[in-house]
Amino acid sequence: MVWGCRERVRNRFLSGVLVWAMSLLVACSGGTSTSPTEVEKVELSLLAAASLTDAVKEIQKEYEQRHSHIKLVPSFASSGKLQKQIEQGVPADLFLSAGGKEMDSLVDQGLIAAGGRQDLLQNKLVLIIPAEGKKKVKGFQDLTQVEKVALGQPDIVPAGDYSKQVLQNMKLWEPLGSKLVFTGDVRQVLTYVESGNVDAGLVYETDAKTSDQVSVVATADPTAHKPIIYPLGVVKASQHPKEARRLYDFLQGKEAQAVFEKYGFKRVQ
Repeated sequence: MVWGCRERVRNRFLSGVLVWAMSLLVACSGGTSTSPTEVEKVELSLLAAASLTDAVKEIQKEYEQRHSHIKLVPSFASSGKLQKQIEQGVPADLFLSAGGKEMDSLVDQGLIAAGGRQDLLQNKLVLIIPAEGKKKVKGFQDLTQVEKVALGQPDIVPAGDYSKQVLQNMKLWEPLGSKLVFTGDVRQVLTYVESGNVDAGLVYETDAKTSDQVSVVATADPTAHKPIIYPLGVVKASQHPKEARRLYDFLQGKEAQAVFEKYGFKRVQ
């Protein structure tokens, strides 16, 4: 009988010690545990003009290496198409446009965050032909002698709008009417010229530099079109405003600017 009582007391003591030890373990581990939010990846959507494809992809790699918790997801299209996506509520955090008109419209509609717009880059417009082309095009006036000339659709592609301004300024818009082939973005113009599907095309200087299959025969007079400016904006509806602002600042910094300059873009002074 005495032995049984002693055994019960012993078991209670051991149970108490075990409970105390487990409580201490939980308390200690609670101080060093990692909260899921600390390692959760944040996905940032950057809508960028097609002409920025190569530069932005390189910046994407650099930024993700510096910020392991950020996944940067760029989408490329004509600035007009990207503008419409933002207007329609497509999730986005930043917009890097190839034209001020598109960004200004979003600002006027209250779709860009306050203090979140900055003119970032500038570019030039050039006339290109296939590197192995047989047509003797030496300048804009020679375009009347070819069959097809490609440019972006002016109402949605800023490069196309600038191209139209140049051709109108040079009194070539109407004479070239039936020869003009319109594309959905400026990179498609480059592809058409590379393949020889058209005799010539108007693209940004930075686009021409990405290809060894085209030759630049002329640079448009900068006074013949509005300044080619690339504005950057933080989308007001961003689900990650703090992270979007950090990327906004990074894109204006030395590291990102060095990449843009590598691809031929110039910083707005």
